[in-house]
Amino acid sequence: MISAVLAVGFGGFLGAISRMLTSSFFNKIIPHDFPYGTLLVNIIGSFLMGLFFSYANSKGVHIFTKSLISTGFLSAFTTFSTFSYENLLFLQSGDYFHFFLNIILNVILCLLAVWIGFLIFK
Repeated sequence: MISAVLAVGFGGFLGAISRMLTSSFFNKIIPHDFPYGTLLVNIIGSFLMGLFFSYANSKGVHIFTKSLISTGFLSAFTTFSTFSYENLLFLQSGDYFHFFLNIILNVILCLLAVWIGFLIFK
């Protein structure tokens, strides 16, 4: 039990740092009034989650590894709380176009990404 908790913590540490670096990178290279960094980390993380679980289901992966990668790294890498906050800001500013666009893009593209990732080892 302790090893699984440490695996989640270590994976989360790496995932949060990776999210910050990835999101910052995309926000610097894409001029925006839209949260592309959050959208892209969510799409990448969803793809990796589908890829990982497809592999884990076909090859078998130790619970320690599952805890480290899925609950730790990928859960910290993707960000529902930032997505929610950014949508709240759109609502508060009356920017309904970006509010709905952000929701639609995150949901559709992340579902598509996780599905594509899952198909790779299917």
